[in-house]
Amino acid sequence: MSVERSTLRLKTSWAPPLGEPFELEAATFDRILDRGWRRTSYSDITAGAYEARVGSEPEEEGVLDEPAEERSGQALARPLLAGMPVGRRVGTLVHDVLEATDFAAADLDAELGNRLEAGLARRQLEVGDPKAVVGGLRAAIETPLGPLVDGTRLRDLARADRLDELDFELPLAGGDEPTGRMTLAAIASALREHLPDGDPLAGYAELLEDPALRSSVRGYLTGSLDLVVRLTGDAGIPRFAVLDYKTNWLGGPGEELTSWHHRPEALAAEMRHAQYGLQAILYMVALHRYLRWRLPDYAVERNLAGVLYLFLRGMTGPDTPTVDGTPCGVFAWRPPTALVEALSDVLDGEKVA
Repeated sequence: MSVERSTLRLKTSWAPPLGEPFELEAATFDRILDRGWRRTSYSDITAGAYEARVGSEPEEEGVLDEPAEERSGQALARPLLAGMPVGRRVGTLVHDVLEATDFAAADLDAELGNRLEAGLARRQLEVGDPKAVVGGLRAAIETPLGPLVDGTRLRDLARADRLDELDFELPLAGGDEPTGRMTLAAIASALREHLPDGDPLAGYAELLEDPALRSSVRGYLTGSLDLVVRLTGDAGIPRFAVLDYKTNWLGGPGEELTSWHHRPEALAAEMRHAQYGLQAILYMVALHRYLRWRLPDYAVERNLAGVLYLFLRGMTGPDTPTVDGTPCGVFAWRPPTALVEALSDVLDGEKVA
């Protein structure tokens, strides 16, 4: 072994000889931007058609004005959720509570109470009497949903039979490589061709001609289904439905809210008035595409039950009043098979009007 004292020296480096300088020039942009391509949603398509009142589901005047003597005494019950404030933040809270709640819990009141408490801990929000909110949501969960789903209640759904907040992103007219465009006129044409008279959305096609709507788009359609449920049909054949929660106030200003404000006729009017019809159409096609991809031997008529819009303030429990067999607070729609398939083709850009 030996020891040497180190001597620090300047570092040396090598550099190649400089090349001949050359002239700089700006790059030429020679592509064409597709300004019609976008990542869109139901809210984006309808954004110009209505004020903030629709998106936030606040208080507004009643849709229909019927003489009081024509209302059944049974349907005049005041819902427990009548005292809950209105607004977007309240609607979001209710969605969060229902998403987290186990509908089949043995102690449903405790389950809802815990979920509501957790939701309020994350945000400063006035909801009125929490016990009334819990009671109102329990009543909605225990309300039969009508003949479309054979009277099934949310209470009857196990966790294994539900998908909450199912996100989707569908290519429109080719997606990344668009071959056309998806138009509301084509949707309207499909509705006129395939919807029979008497359908809850009959006549809705005319509302799609509103110039404030985004008339055509290409790119991708995105969204989130509040709830997809699986029902066991005849011979064990599964049927699936899209459910959407609404907290809209359908009574007039200063008027006491009752189940009558949520009868089927009033709900159909609200679906048209608030442009929920287009939302139901797009969400139905999204579920159709999902099932077609995931379910062996899928067929619309066998596996697609339909769409249910649950106006929670009008759902008052097992004794919720019914009109011609349909419970108040529940808008149910099952489009014809040919319409579902035609609407799916429209989103593909195969039909342009």
